[in-house]
Amino acid sequence: MLALVFPGQGSQAVGMLADFADQAVVRDCFAEASDAIDLDLWALSQDGPESELNATTNTQPALLAASVALWRLWQERGGAVPGVLAGHSLGEYSALVAADALDLATAAQLVRLRGAAMQDAVPAGTGAMAVVLNADEALVNEACAEAAGEEVVSAANLNSAGQIVIAGHAAAVERAKAALTARGIKRIMPLAVSVPSHCALMRPAAEKLAAALAGVKISAPAIPVLHNVDAQPRQDAESIRQALVEQLYRPVRWVDCMAAMDGRGVTQVAECGPGKVLVGLCKRGMSATALNALGSNEQFAAAKEAF
Repeated sequence: MLALVFPGQGSQAVGMLADFADQAVVRDCFAEASDAIDLDLWALSQDGPESELNATTNTQPALLAASVALWRLWQERGGAVPGVLAGHSLGEYSALVAADALDLATAAQLVRLRGAAMQDAVPAGTGAMAVVLNADEALVNEACAEAAGEEVVSAANLNSAGQIVIAGHAAAVERAKAALTARGIKRIMPLAVSVPSHCALMRPAAEKLAAALAGVKISAPAIPVLHNVDAQPRQDAESIRQALVEQLYRPVRWVDCMAAMDGRGVTQVAECGPGKVLVGLCKRGMSATALNALGSNEQFAAAKEAF
């Protein structure tokens, strides 16, 4: 079985999908998303400036457009039909568009609002994230609980057996790093982000997102989409809405998503978006024997042939 996985923030880059600039389906997809939010996402993706592309409110719709464009190109070129979809954080919206649960224009508006709400939830400089290597979840949770005090710090992304991202108040993240170091964890690196995603500090953003989602049409996915909060698929609109809201302040359980794909018999994985972050995680965390990115002509052709 083939799984398509969709990346989240951090996979964007100026010039992404430049190989596909002459493909009408790609340009049309960017135009559709651009019209929905009145921002030229293709120009931003190709020309930058990088600082503008990396602004959360721009990154999210740009990555959505890129991922959905590759999905539509995959379909146009007769690529194999996946048996399951999954997205990392923002990528969950791309997966839902691919599954025909959300239309692209609506998704673009939602993720633009989502990015703005996330940025507004925590004043600049007061939040932080850090990646912790070679520590298990129980140890990270213990250190975070010890460090939190009256502030917030918790596991935000459970990316692989040896990679967990923590998020929260900047001072609490520093205390958690010290607590982890005291427990023998040697590799902890700060992330260059302006928003501490997937922790309790995002609850105000989640409330804004919930209000927006209440008026949005969501259809039953044509292909199962594994959600970040519990690695389970959902069919009814209200359950999908709730999963998207909770995703903002609960951890991304990518380890569980990979286990769920394994459990469904996935042997092939294609990363439908720029970069190959998820391919790297899946190589370490799944038993799949064929893993390919789709972000360049060469990669796309290799994946098409392999699958």
